[in-house]
Amino acid sequence: MPGGLVALLDDIATIAKLAAASIDDIGAAAGKAGIKSAGVVVDDAAVTPRYVTGFTPDRELPIIWRIARGSLFNKLVVITPAILALSVLLPAAITPILMAGGAFLCFEGAEKIIHALTHKEDLAEEVEELAEPDHEDTMIKGAIRTDFILSGEIMVIALNEVAAEGLALRAAALVVVAIAITAAVYGVVGLIVKMDDIGLNLAKRKLGATRALGRALVQAMPKVLSALAMIGTAAMLWVGGQIIVHSAGAHPAEWLGLHHGFAAWLADVALCGLIGLALGAVIAGALHLLKPAKAH
Repeated sequence: MPGGLVALLDDIATIAKLAAASIDDIGAAAGKAGIKSAGVVVDDAAVTPRYVTGFTPDRELPIIWRIARGSLFNKLVVITPAILALSVLLPAAITPILMAGGAFLCFEGAEKIIHALTHKEDLAEEVEELAEPDHEDTMIKGAIRTDFILSGEIMVIALNEVAAEGLALRAAALVVVAIAITAAVYGVVGLIVKMDDIGLNLAKRKLGATRALGRALVQAMPKVLSALAMIGTAAMLWVGGQIIVHSAGAHPAEWLGLHHGFAAWLADVALCGLIGLALGAVIAGALHLLKPAKAH
């Protein structure tokens, strides 16, 4: 009996060691995948704050929380199972799906630029829009829809980094990436949109330097949020164009004879963004032309 107990304890110890090794493998795979998708994470963080612009301070964090839940649902329940299944059953389908998502991002970015150029700002119209009962739900659905494309890109990049691993390890690594990236992105977004409230709080303190910092934060945040809105639109065009171009096997920087370094990266960003804008404008124009036909 003692011998059997010792053997059992040895087996338990072996299983524990294997489990610990598996956790280390998952952590390493998730870290590798997360680093590669960091560029799209920045784009995701830049895009999201514009969806809470115009809402009262008490609604900002609840809206971000709802978008974060939708984002996590996108990654864990829809995207991860789908791309894992495709990676096993039909790996060739991932690239066309990714390119369709890139085209949607190009359309979204171009549509926003077209709207900004063709529609004058109307304060009364904006107030009326904000007062609509379903305005919050509409904005949240739009944010989650855009997040779906960005999340899909993040998760596909992550999958490519762990493609050589077993299915179970791939799945575990993607789950870790999904949770960690969602928490990081929406934690940063929450901090950005509440920065003006933090500034107001600091402005009420006794210390002069603290009050000055608080006032500076309050004055800067409208400009920061406007800048982030523009960065978000540019990011959609860049990421969308990059998905299309790189999925087709092209590298725009090489067209200019650039292969490495910051200049090559900058050229790639600019050219992919311009290609994304052109493609998005074509899609937007085609959809606008189709609208009258649908009306008839």
